[in-house]
Amino acid sequence: MKQHHRHTGPTLGKKPKESGLLASLLLWRRAFCLWWKADPRLFTSTAALLLFQTLSPYVTIYFTARLLNEITGACRREVLFSLTGYVLLSTAVLALGSALFTRRRNTLYAACWQKKDQFVIQKLLQMDFEALEQPHTHELIAKIEQGQNFGGWGILRSANQFQDLAGSLVQILGAIILCITLFTRKIPAGHSLSLLNHPLFLLVLATGLVGMTILSPRLINRADSFWSSFYKTSTQGNRIYMFHFRTGMEQDRAMDMRIYRQDLLARNYLGYAACDFAPGSYADRYWHRKGGAYYALSAVVSRLFTGFVYMYVCMKAWAGAFGIGDLARYVSAITALSAGVSSLLYCLGSIRNNAPFLQTEFSFLDIPDRMYQGSICVEKRTDRKYDVEFRDVSFRYPGSKTYALRHVSLRFQIGERLAVVGENGSGKTTMIKLLCRLYDPTEGEILLNGINIRKYDYREYQQVFSVVFQDFRLPAYGLGANVAGSTHYNAAKARRCLEDAGLSPWLAGLPDGLDTCIGREFDENGIAFSGGELQKIAIARALYKDAPFLILDEPTAALDPVAEAQIYASFNTLVQDKTAVYISHRLSSCRFCDRIAVFDRGTLVQCGSHQELVSQTDGKYYALWQAQAQYYQT
Repeated sequence: MKQHHRHTGPTLGKKPKESGLLASLLLWRRAFCLWWKADPRLFTSTAALLLFQTLSPYVTIYFTARLLNEITGACRREVLFSLTGYVLLSTAVLALGSALFTRRRNTLYAACWQKKDQFVIQKLLQMDFEALEQPHTHELIAKIEQGQNFGGWGILRSANQFQDLAGSLVQILGAIILCITLFTRKIPAGHSLSLLNHPLFLLVLATGLVGMTILSPRLINRADSFWSSFYKTSTQGNRIYMFHFRTGMEQDRAMDMRIYRQDLLARNYLGYAACDFAPGSYADRYWHRKGGAYYALSAVVSRLFTGFVYMYVCMKAWAGAFGIGDLARYVSAITALSAGVSSLLYCLGSIRNNAPFLQTEFSFLDIPDRMYQGSICVEKRTDRKYDVEFRDVSFRYPGSKTYALRHVSLRFQIGERLAVVGENGSGKTTMIKLLCRLYDPTEGEILLNGINIRKYDYREYQQVFSVVFQDFRLPAYGLGANVAGSTHYNAAKARRCLEDAGLSPWLAGLPDGLDTCIGREFDENGIAFSGGELQKIAIARALYKDAPFLILDEPTAALDPVAEAQIYASFNTLVQDKTAVYISHRLSSCRFCDRIAVFDRGTLVQCGSHQELVSQTDGKYYALWQAQAQYYQT
């Protein structure tokens, strides 16, 4: 059978073998392609903005030069009026177009702050669950956040570099067109400054100007390259800082923070993190000394360049090579040319400095998805006759030498209530992860209606299960949207599922009904539900999905004894004709189940009804039962 694996991303821009600027440009090109796919309007509006912004100064320079030449020359009234009209009209049109596209471009760029996170979030939602749980994945995410916090490095900066790069090239082209005649116009022969016409002098002048033009942005890029090396060594400190920054805002930790003064404990660790950024740190010393010196020297070189340009142009104008109007044009044009070249070189340096940050992000986006996706459609059965079987299944978590499950063979009978019990670490939750195909078995196979579940379409297969996980989290959306998993839902069905989960009296007292938000993150009228209420909402969510398999992993851990008894009493009504798998540490809650599977150290050691297992006095279930029953006996 032909295998179908997920595409892990565009092949364009895979990690290049070259080093230096070429490799950096290839990384930038890949980032550009990602942004173009996300929103091409950002670049079309930027291109239009650059056209207006670049033309504006050169049009002004051109007409100003003609006006000055006319004023100092023939001074014809009709020509002056015409040139003035051209200046006003062109300036107004260019200013209007620039303002419109500036607003458009800034609005689209502001949205990039959210879209940069979507690249990461989308990858997290699509990647294999196995890869999601790997420490390396979270280390990469921490580095990505660190780069963004340092100053918008990474994919975000690459979006802005397009404007800098394209703008520099357009500026250079326009300046060359305006100032090329500066070097072709000659000083009259016999003048004392005719030496300026000599090719050797022009070569020396051009060499000096080019050198200063290159040196200024190179100094700035040299200073900024500090971040590329610094972020690699400060990752741990930054992770500690971000952890404590978020911890202080989490409501779930607020009580512990106060009762146990965890803020005092946090300060010790924050002190370590602050060593990278605090006054007197390496970064602080760098920017006060070496980094600051680079910026200062860059400014000095830039000012020297401007001075030399003014001197050269003024000397040629004084010597009669051109008029006063051309003086203004040439000074502005050659200054713009230098600024364009400097901007281009700075942008290329910025692209090179940004390369390590991009490489980190692409290393995350290129994490391979190795889980086989399958292609067979899951049979849609109205009678819910789905037969699932574990056949000699063993499993080890990635990187572990110890088996979490070993030689498990178990068949789920259609419409059965099966309880799974065992001590912590016995493999109960691991079995559920394999059943839902969050992981694939290391050995053996799991069958659905006689077919290996790896052959089924991955997403379709997971629709067979409704699961209440032990560590579930409900987002701060409306109650009805949480239950249905959608903003468009059957309100009557959502209300019925909440009532079946034991929330009838409580539901009637909600002021906004199903629109009531869970928590107050988005709505000040939201309600902070108790742990037991949230657990009932999670059960209602599983009921709303109405999948043929219902899996409950410690579903009543946060419920009081009365609520727990009510859930168990109505369990058969809730489950109806579904096959139910129930995981619990409370063995008294398993008596209503048809069968009980007992796990011990990753192995299925017993399976049978409560009466059968409790009668086996030498079995694991009997030992667990007696350990709990003694607390309820006089």
